[in-house]
Amino acid sequence: MLRSMYSGISGMKGFQAKLDTIGNNIANVNTYGYKKGRVTFQDTMSQSMSGAQGAIQNGNGNIRGGINPSQVGLGSQIGSVDTIHTQGNRQTTNRPLDLSLEGDGMFVLGEGTPGNGIQPGQSIGDLQNINLSFTRAGNFYLDSDGAIVNGDGKYLIGKPGSGKGNLAGPITIPDNAQSFSIQTDGTVNFVDETGNPQVAGQIQLAKFSNPGGLQKAGSNTFRNTNNAGLSDDGNGGFNDLGDLIVAGEDGTGQMVSGALEMSNVDLADSFTEMITAQRGFQANTRIITTSDEILQELVNLKR
Repeated sequence: MLRSMYSGISGMKGFQAKLDTIGNNIANVNTYGYKKGRVTFQDTMSQSMSGAQGAIQNGNGNIRGGINPSQVGLGSQIGSVDTIHTQGNRQTTNRPLDLSLEGDGMFVLGEGTPGNGIQPGQSIGDLQNINLSFTRAGNFYLDSDGAIVNGDGKYLIGKPGSGKGNLAGPITIPDNAQSFSIQTDGTVNFVDETGNPQVAGQIQLAKFSNPGGLQKAGSNTFRNTNNAGLSDDGNGGFNDLGDLIVAGEDGTGQMVSGALEMSNVDLADSFTEMITAQRGFQANTRIITTSDEILQELVNLKR
């Protein structure tokens, strides 16, 4: 069979994966905190027809010059599917629990596991015993206990109110709070029933040296991996506030209340990429049909 037919098949598979990725990007063009994907290609192993040869020499000079190798490529393959963590545009909402990050860092979310529950307002001594996830989507809410949660009910992790030491946990706004606000460093202030200002806690962030190494987990969240480079204080894991970073410090971005970070998908760029992927897919199908016509001619040699 012709090698070109298999090259065309490999090209079609690659462009199909690229179209799938572009389609997912466009579907999430208005998803808060969404980070777009990108597909890259690389060639496959080439079949060598002849190897390279150096110049042949004798005592009187060269008898023959060098010869380059002759190779025939066998198609393409997917090199990587990247997640591009560039900053998305900011949309103003004027809602105090809508938070946007202007720079690096991610919100930390936590939910309990059987035998390791999370009580609202109670510090967590060991965050390794709960399910942690990370997000750039800052649309948060209050549950019936006053704890700050995301749309799936996962607790927003930070430094709880006074008396909790250096332990991390959920942040709870008391029922008697008259109003509350969130500062650029993540501090959650509220006014109690007597009109006195109080501090409910401080939202803190996680920082990754390689955010592209995070694994998408759905629902606008990411999971940590061994290649993401989660910053910690060197005490053997992500355990306490020493592993969290105050917004605006150590290279993290400041927190903006009343705004949300939109998707970083560029529609014009996405549609351009879709056109080139479509034409690439179409060209590879033409390779297959042309190879089929050649094979038909070979079959018809014997009538």
